[in-house]
Amino acid sequence: MSGAMTRGVMIACIAVVLALAAIPLMDSRYLIDLFNEIMIYALFALSLNVLIGYSGNVSFGHAAYFAIGGYTCAILLTTYGWPLLPAFLAAIVASAIAAAFVAYFCTRLTDIYFAMLTLAFAMLVWAVAFKWRGVTGGDDGFVGIAVPSFIDSRVPFYYFTLAVVTASVAVLWTICHSAFGRTLVAVRENPTRAGFVGVNTRLMRWWAFVIAGTFAGIAGAIFGMFHRGMYVESAFWTESATVLIMTLLGGMFSFFGPAIGAATLFILERLTNEYTEYWPTVLGVILLVILLFLPNGLVGLVQKVRVRFGEGR
Repeated sequence: MSGAMTRGVMIACIAVVLALAAIPLMDSRYLIDLFNEIMIYALFALSLNVLIGYSGNVSFGHAAYFAIGGYTCAILLTTYGWPLLPAFLAAIVASAIAAAFVAYFCTRLTDIYFAMLTLAFAMLVWAVAFKWRGVTGGDDGFVGIAVPSFIDSRVPFYYFTLAVVTASVAVLWTICHSAFGRTLVAVRENPTRAGFVGVNTRLMRWWAFVIAGTFAGIAGAIFGMFHRGMYVESAFWTESATVLIMTLLGGMFSFFGPAIGAATLFILERLTNEYTEYWPTVLGVILLVILLFLPNGLVGLVQKVRVRFGEGR
């Protein structure tokens, strides 16, 4: 990426962060809650894109690490009374360890076999959360999470989310634009050739899986505290499908594309549910449009429009 383009991206990112920081100044509870959740799902989608967009592996079970992070943080904060920082760090570590374990098996496979194995492990996590009622609350959910007092109100928690998500996105950006990220792209484009030049393709895919799971766990931990509860639906395959659609909608070959897709899909869901009960139908139509007409997502559409507009001048 050229220096001018990097500066442009940095300026745009700073502008977005400043705009998000100004949301509480509008004194709208609805907007604060809306953008809080958008930031959580943006990080969730960006974490998945490390797998899909950079290493070229589709996961149908990414919600497992989202749920592990959320449940771990919730249980440590509430059941055991841990302070926020140790509980949050433990949630990150738990998500990373779970992702590392699953990745050991999944990276032995490719294509549809990889995807289906990720789904199988995710359903195991869902089953544990559903059946282990004494710890997780089962299908009733783990409710009443003890959020620390300094972030126990709407605005402080919003700024907490903004700080954690901004730092996480900055780390993900650094990883994806490092030599490691470029090597991942090489593995995605031609694993055979990458292997011939000495790249351990399985190890690279393993690391991508671990990084993706770790940051999904961060998003899950924030999600649980935001909603003051964790529920088994967060580990179900439909949650994995939703974040996958967010990634595809925004554009999986763009770093910020999944975040744009998350914001777009979340706002569309809110607007649709205000006027109709048929959001699943609308979601199905959106998926069809993406697959048939927008293979590169909204970012790809914008790029095509810019190219055509430039050629027309």
